[in-house]
Amino acid sequence: MTGRGRALLIIAAGALYSGLSLGGRMFYLSAVFAVLALLFSLITLLIARRTLSVSCQAAPAQLPRGEKARLRVRLHQHGFAPVAPVALTLSVGGGAEEHLLPLRHGSASLELEFTVPHVGETRVGVDQAFISDILGLFRFSLPCKEASAALLVLPRSFEVAPLRFLQGEEGGPAQNRITEDLSSPEDTRAYRAGDALKRVHWKLTARKRELTVRKFETPAPPDTLILLDCAAPAGLPEQAAALRDALCETALSVAEIQARSDAPVRVPLYGQAANEFLSDRGGSVALLSEMLARQPFAGGIEFSRVLGAELRRMRRTGATVIVTTRLDAGIVEGVRHIRRMGPSARFYYITFTPEAPEDRPYVAQLQQSLVEVCYVTPA
Repeated sequence: MTGRGRALLIIAAGALYSGLSLGGRMFYLSAVFAVLALLFSLITLLIARRTLSVSCQAAPAQLPRGEKARLRVRLHQHGFAPVAPVALTLSVGGGAEEHLLPLRHGSASLELEFTVPHVGETRVGVDQAFISDILGLFRFSLPCKEASAALLVLPRSFEVAPLRFLQGEEGGPAQNRITEDLSSPEDTRAYRAGDALKRVHWKLTARKRELTVRKFETPAPPDTLILLDCAAPAGLPEQAAALRDALCETALSVAEIQARSDAPVRVPLYGQAANEFLSDRGGSVALLSEMLARQPFAGGIEFSRVLGAELRRMRRTGATVIVTTRLDAGIVEGVRHIRRMGPSARFYYITFTPEAPEDRPYVAQLQQSLVEVCYVTPA
């Protein structure tokens, strides 16, 4: 019951008391009219509440961060009980909006265009809906369990510098460091100047009376390993959301630039939604974009332990990329261990304060270990 309804109820009670005390018919008539108005409003509102449904639809279901989506809210009343405009509180794009929708011929609709500011899974739609009678005496809430739609906001990529693979013994980019099986050659060919003597097929050379070497299968290009810190970023909610956006978009950008150069990309995710992305040469990274958007960035394994666990991959890794919002002694030591294992290393530090004096000693230690340090400031 609203304040107006309570006031009318007090008036009805006062008129009834006055009629019983003074015996005036006008007091009785006023009390009857007040009670009838209250009953009329209550009955019509109860009928309308049972016959009114709220639904919504959002399009598109997936979209990159910063782009616009559309939300359509629809009200439909199966009966004809008169009601006041329906008050809606809508959740759109991380904010809330309030709207009044008058029902005409038993239905009403509203279309909104909004921008999604942050990466992740989010729901848009009706948070609350309230219905009132035409006299404004009662106000009830409407059930809104199905009046929302799911949106998956994907990270956007930006241009980054290609990764540099270290040079191998023969001068080209370092290939997998796993020892080749010299007992299983793919084919043979004539000896060329510069061929290693260990490749010479001595029995075939003696038979043909000319130097012949074994031709082995071309080793696969080295992996690019992207290690992403999936723990919850520190800071206020809005700052944490911006840091999460930068984490996802930096990892996606590096994966895209490497996929263009036909390098296999691995992205193990050690968060609550543990998973691993693997893109073969020329593979698409669209799946990685969805995996990053669905990662909650809460909990998971401590990032310094992740760096230690991934040392086992270094024999087949050509370049390692570390993306994090933290910089401490444990992380620095883990990155230096990775660099000592052989692959090149690039460290992306996501921070609002790239010139913080407390970070300079850690950055100096990384650079002394020949780790490329890059700063990313969240937008």
